[in-house]
Amino acid sequence: MTKTSSIVPWLTAAMFAVLTSVTHAADLPDFTELVEDNAPAVVNISTERRVERRRGDDIEEFFRRFRGPGGRGNYVPPRSLGSGFIISRDGYILTNNHVVDQADEILVRLNDRRQFVAQVIGADKRSDLALIKVDANDLPTVQMGDSENLKVGEWVLAIGSPFGFDYSVTAGIVSAKGRSLPTDQGENYVPFIQTDVAINPGNSGGPLFGLDGQVVGINSQIYSNSGGFMGVSFAIPIDVAMEVVEQLKETGRVSRGWLGVMIQEVNRDLAESFGLEKPHGALVSQVVDNSPAEAGGILAGDIIIAFNGREIERSSELPHYVGRALAGKEAELEIVREGKRIRLDVEIGELPDLDGRPVASRGGSAVAPSVIGLGVENLSDAHRERLGIDGGVRVVQSEGPAEDAGIRAGDVITRLNNTPVADTDDFGRVVESLPAGSLVPVLVIRGETPTFLPLRVPE
Repeated sequence: MTKTSSIVPWLTAAMFAVLTSVTHAADLPDFTELVEDNAPAVVNISTERRVERRRGDDIEEFFRRFRGPGGRGNYVPPRSLGSGFIISRDGYILTNNHVVDQADEILVRLNDRRQFVAQVIGADKRSDLALIKVDANDLPTVQMGDSENLKVGEWVLAIGSPFGFDYSVTAGIVSAKGRSLPTDQGENYVPFIQTDVAINPGNSGGPLFGLDGQVVGINSQIYSNSGGFMGVSFAIPIDVAMEVVEQLKETGRVSRGWLGVMIQEVNRDLAESFGLEKPHGALVSQVVDNSPAEAGGILAGDIIIAFNGREIERSSELPHYVGRALAGKEAELEIVREGKRIRLDVEIGELPDLDGRPVASRGGSAVAPSVIGLGVENLSDAHRERLGIDGGVRVVQSEGPAEDAGIRAGDVITRLNNTPVADTDDFGRVVESLPAGSLVPVLVIRGETPTFLPLRVPE
């Protein structure tokens, strides 16, 4: 009896462990059918690029000796650069712009080992997307999904060619949506999907699938300190990508909505200084001359809290909405101005090419540091003209409260406590009217960027 009673609990526990293990395994997704159905529509992309050999290049000369007569010194062999996927049976393929950028010849290899030379139909650097085409028919294709309704925590799967290993499959979950990754130009028009799917060099341009086998994104980049996968990867939402595809098919270029404002995040101190209950919205630090925003009545210091009915919690959300708006159409904006909510109808323009902006220079008529720790001077007419502003003062000394606020010598101040500052006299009058102990916004131009900074007035 003693042995029997001791064995039964052990068997019960073991059986429970087995059943639990089986149950957990049953809960995990089976990707085999998804891969079998979609792998034929995923392609490997490599390029050939011809570069001119520099005269006197000792390294090139060294290798030339091993090529023998007729060696091609101005030719770089094909390199596996990335992935792509077929979106139509007549040969249209979607990939990343950086995969095919500056290529002299693009080679596409299918799952069945057929190889084609592709031509670029159109490319868009702002979204890092390219539409290419091969001369073929009856090709396998993928189905497009809905990235808008994708939820954080959902399973997703990638197929691609990391490091040239064709048709590698990796899986994970959606870690976040709407991630902002500004480009080198400071632009931000793609609300990236963040995942923990293993993505490495060569996966770029490949599809990201949902469990239903439909494409929800295009794998684009990773966050890494080593150059390899570290658990954070980003994909372009398929909804955004297909809008780009349609325009590339029709015109070979992409038109985006443009408002014409420079914006910044609203932190806790700025929210207090502007009279907001909590930090949210996009703070307008500058309105571009002759822009849709100027025509629509938007002012520097306005906080945009909604665009076409969509609330804006973070400033990075605004470019996503504006960029997808149609040029020539009216958009309804809700703003906060001097603590009051206002609705504005603004006709959206088309995003122009980027232009360089001048850097600030010195002026004259210095004023000694004020109670807020700022010494300023007037700007010359030439200086104002170069900056494209009507007024403002240049900071020659910053200490105490101003230094704590992050204001530096060389900054140009154009607004203080939501009041325009034309010159040093204006500046002095505004400073005298500042309530002691209050937190006030200061609009400064530093280099090429206007920025609001919260400054605490001494008691």
